[in-house]
Amino acid sequence: MNGMRAPLFLNEEQVRKHLRMEEWIPAMEKALIDFSARKVTQPVRSVITVDPPGGFFGMMPALTPEGLGLKIVTFYPKNVEHGLPTHMATIFLVDPETGAPLAVMDGRLITEMRTAAVSAAATKLLAPRDASILAILGSGVQARSHVEALRLVRQFEEIRVWSPTTSHAERFAKEVGAKAMSAEDAVRDADVVVTATNSKTAALKGSWLKAGCHVNAIGACRPDWRELDDDAIRNVVFVDSREGAMKESGDVILSGAKIYAELGEALAGKVPPRANETTIFKSLGMAVEDIAAAMLVYRSATATL
Repeated sequence: MNGMRAPLFLNEEQVRKHLRMEEWIPAMEKALIDFSARKVTQPVRSVITVDPPGGFFGMMPALTPEGLGLKIVTFYPKNVEHGLPTHMATIFLVDPETGAPLAVMDGRLITEMRTAAVSAAATKLLAPRDASILAILGSGVQARSHVEALRLVRQFEEIRVWSPTTSHAERFAKEVGAKAMSAEDAVRDADVVVTATNSKTAALKGSWLKAGCHVNAIGACRPDWRELDDDAIRNVVFVDSREGAMKESGDVILSGAKIYAELGEALAGKVPPRANETTIFKSLGMAVEDIAAAMLVYRSATATL
């Protein structure tokens, strides 16, 4: 092993000790800017379908200014029926100088938090300054982490929740101090909307959207799945990666929507954010975000060794 430190192994509980949402939002802004400035080598996620039982196994490598590594993510929608997480993940970091393994860490919580931190970066840039009503479609882990992250960038007076399962919506609403209601009622007049569902067909109609609001669209990560109808996606569309969206986002592919910009281009000031218009951020998730987040965890964990 000559001078090499053994790789660090971190389970979900150990990862949790090193998470600070406040630090993650600027880290995600930098990751998105680096990606759109072509400072990152990141092949589009490659996905193996596991059928039966209808799962997906995704591989997400990236070399970034922050580090080098790979995330393996699994998405098994039927896990809901067994009380298991639908998304599970592992992140592997290596030293870019030598290729030596640095760490293997649970990536489920990192995925959950980095996704919300990216949405917070989008919301900070694109949502009305005086946004006071937040609507969330969905009541799973993403819904929860989005409430935490978005509260850091806007002062919400009211949070509304809808879920296909009413009891889930009511339980989640109770936990975060929100009100459960129909999807349409939740979205009408809302300044910021989050769609974080497992829906394969449109759960959000553009006719419900208040002019000038901002939507973070998190679900529908397959080319034949939708969360937004054609009317909703006709607004000003931002994506994390153009290439990723054209390969994976049913909302973009099936509607023939025009992508206005990558979020990193707007964060860097290369394109106007058009924040006074109705904006949609279609988030698919990228390895660069996972590597930036995992490096935050790794640095925090090794600082205490």
